[in-house]
Amino acid sequence: MGITEKDIDRVAHEFESCQKVLTALGDETRQHVLLSLLAGPCEGSRVVDVAAGTSLSRPAVSHHMQILREAGIVRSRKEGTCVYYYLDPADHEIGSLVELFSDIRRIMRFVPSREEAAL
Repeated sequence: MGITEKDIDRVAHEFESCQKVLTALGDETRQHVLLSLLAGPCEGSRVVDVAAGTSLSRPAVSHHMQILREAGIVRSRKEGTCVYYYLDPADHEIGSLVELFSDIRRIMRFVPSREEAAL
């Protein structure tokens, strides 16, 4: 079985579907914010807590949290006047990335080796 046009179309569609997540995770600052959430308490972290553990201001953390939230990676909940941010336990967006890269990897197995051509 080789690579079909259907395979390429599927990957193109997956790239399009994952664009917000890829953009959100492509920023080094948001990667640090995400790491802070991973290391933080299970119930979530407030912007002020994330800002205290980084060199970012509270408005900067809020901005990055909003992008991560819009990408579907982070969720939030409000308790009184406090907003807690946490990783989406449903993991749909990350699952979509895993599927995208799995499909790319599967297709790459059918690509001929170019090592001999480089010699």
